[in-house]
Amino acid sequence: MKEVYLYEELPDRKAKCLNCAHYCVISPGKRGICGVRENRDGTLYSLVYGKAVAMHIDPIEKKPLFHFLPGSYSLSIATVGCNFRCLNCQNWDISQGFKGKKEIPGEDLPPEEIVKLALKNKLPSISYTYTEPAVFSEYALETMKLAKKAGLKNNWVTNGFLSKEVLELVAPYLDAANVDLKGFTEEFYQRNCGGRLQPVLDTLIGMKQKKIWVEITTLVIPTLSDSEQMFRDIAKFIKEALGIETPWHISQFSGAISWKLPHLPDTLVETLEIAWKIGKKAGLKYVYTGNVPGLPSEDTFCPKCKTLCIDRTNYTIHRYDKSGKCPKCGENLNLILK
Repeated sequence: MKEVYLYEELPDRKAKCLNCAHYCVISPGKRGICGVRENRDGTLYSLVYGKAVAMHIDPIEKKPLFHFLPGSYSLSIATVGCNFRCLNCQNWDISQGFKGKKEIPGEDLPPEEIVKLALKNKLPSISYTYTEPAVFSEYALETMKLAKKAGLKNNWVTNGFLSKEVLELVAPYLDAANVDLKGFTEEFYQRNCGGRLQPVLDTLIGMKQKKIWVEITTLVIPTLSDSEQMFRDIAKFIKEALGIETPWHISQFSGAISWKLPHLPDTLVETLEIAWKIGKKAGLKYVYTGNVPGLPSEDTFCPKCKTLCIDRTNYTIHRYDKSGKCPKCGENLNLILK
């Protein structure tokens, strides 16, 4: 256990967690919505500090991050816990499965060891992923600090439901983030995720203001988040609030691996293509489809002359760019290469 960095002591030994946009008020002996922050006699503790439940070496494109260190591999880590309860979650066993139980799964893996492993395997970055990194922010932050000193990059794969306080805390050490923009109505966020839309939008704008590289992912769920109006609203927000250089990943849903939506069909490729066209029509430079290998919409084309610059099939990457620029016309491809 570790005392959390962001909380307020309240009367009657209650504690207000300042780690995410829920701002949970937690009574003694209770845990927050995330399931991994517990009030013990008025002091709020993280139950997952140094306790990894998953660690893998992944292609950076799996995050997905297409413009951040393209073609590289990243050491990916997670603890249990999440501040959402998305019905479509594919990692529900570690994000939700432990909730209501006394024991917290995971194995001891201190920040120093994580950085050593990344260096040993000659990996340029560490990814905080699989669940929600905000719920293990203390663990992530101490790892990120050491990683920065060692010359490594840090990236988060996050639902974006952060508090302003935690974003301020981690921003100096955070290089990139893929943020799920799961829908574009408060109703969708409340019903499907157990959260709210506006804090996610605030996080995205805050990250861009802090010069953190941002990519967006929208999982297209049939009947829930597949309307053309939603696609138009998201594309407009990205263009106006984040910038047309911000990549938008539009991913196929699979009911078979979801937590509570096995009755829904997989997203039609045609639906993904409609969303892709809407994004491009809105003026976004980089729109990608995900979870359907082999589509040309998975590749990076020069936004100016349309030359193929990065070819992707699954996680096999062929780069034709010249130091981040189009090999034909020299257009900047907005790639972070080091």
